[in-house]
Amino acid sequence: MNGSDTFDEVRAATTGSMTKAALVDEVARVSDLTKKHSEVIVETVFRSIIEALHRGEKIELRGFGSFRLRRREPRKGRNPKTGDRVEVPSKRVPYFKPGKELKELINRETATVPTPAVSSAATPSPPDPGFPRY
Repeated sequence: MNGSDTFDEVRAATTGSMTKAALVDEVARVSDLTKKHSEVIVETVFRSIIEALHRGEKIELRGFGSFRLRRREPRKGRNPKTGDRVEVPSKRVPYFKPGKELKELINRETATVPTPAVSSAATPSPPDPGFPRY
């Protein structure tokens, strides 16, 4: 992969899915950080979300969405191989609820969805009004 590849081209050339490696590559590309530093950032964000959920906390990312836990009640199930009845214990499962801004961005026409640009200047540029800052 060379520097002229766009993020969409890289993603489309792989599986058509966003992977953690593709996310690390994108963070490195837009921030002018090394892949190693970008990987630390992505891992830290994921680990922080997981640890907060483990503590039972709700994570709210304004404009993006929120993560929370839902409790599944215990139930009776069947072993698909033998057909025997088994008790399935209660468990907590993560749930993501997209925010209003994310829903709006997803449902825009592809040509109108802005992409964030990172300036190489020392002073940050004003935020693009069409793209929320998380």
